[in-house]
Amino acid sequence: MIDPVTDCAIRQLHARYVDAVWRKDSGAFAQCWTEAARWRIAGIDARGREAVTATFDRLIAPSEAVLMLPGALLLSETLAEVVGRITVTELIRRPGGASMRTIGRYHDRYAEEGGRWRFAARHWDAAYRGSPSLQDEMLPREDHGPPPGMPLD
Repeated sequence: MIDPVTDCAIRQLHARYVDAVWRKDSGAFAQCWTEAARWRIAGIDARGREAVTATFDRLIAPSEAVLMLPGALLLSETLAEVVGRITVTELIRRPGGASMRTIGRYHDRYAEEGGRWRFAARHWDAAYRGSPSLQDEMLPREDHGPPPGMPLD
């Protein structure tokens, strides 16, 4: 069972992350990650807070806005760490009015650093990327088993 204070702190981490993405705020985004963080997304494997933030800047640049709609957060605690998974839908608006939707799941590892909980690792499993109407095909994806199954092992 996750300690309620830890649970709340990790949920606030997710809220800060969603807010930073919406505002395209690199500095706030960077503060969501540990110094030695790892982010696997869209074929990129960024390591270290600086590389993660540079990847964010590159991925967010072509968007006017990205609205992240997180689903229910599921946390698990082992003797060594706290891990979680969360399903996320993103609505993305590009210049000129073009838009798209992504749906997937983040697999996360969390660590307390500098007095707050941060992402130590995030792995994005994309399930859909296409029209906001969901008319495009779903992407193939691997089932990593029940929690705390992780693709980063």
